[in-house]
Amino acid sequence: MIFKTLIHYSFHFVVPLFFAKIFFKDNWKEAFIIMLLTMLIDLDHLLASPIFDPSRCSIGYHPLHTVYAAVFYFLLLFNPSWKLKVVSIGCLWHLSTDYIDCLL
Repeated sequence: MIFKTLIHYSFHFVVPLFFAKIFFKDNWKEAFIIMLLTMLIDLDHLLASPIFDPSRCSIGYHPLHTVYAAVFYFLLLFNPSWKLKVVSIGCLWHLSTDYIDCLL
């Protein structure tokens, strides 16, 4: 269980730093903060009962963790705004991390 938690949270907090430094070199600090802010999609957990269930897979269960949401996040990649691209990458990575968590 500790391994799963370590993987989950390091993927949520450490990997976005690498993404920011690699893909947004000129604005990496701002990009990193924006990617951290994309974790706000977890607010949809407040709609569930119980709010937190360690055995529940978020993907497909919470509204902002659905395939429809993922398609929207993906389409943001094609927006000319670099900030919206960062939001897209942050949200898609968030979903990927949660999916990896489901597999573990």
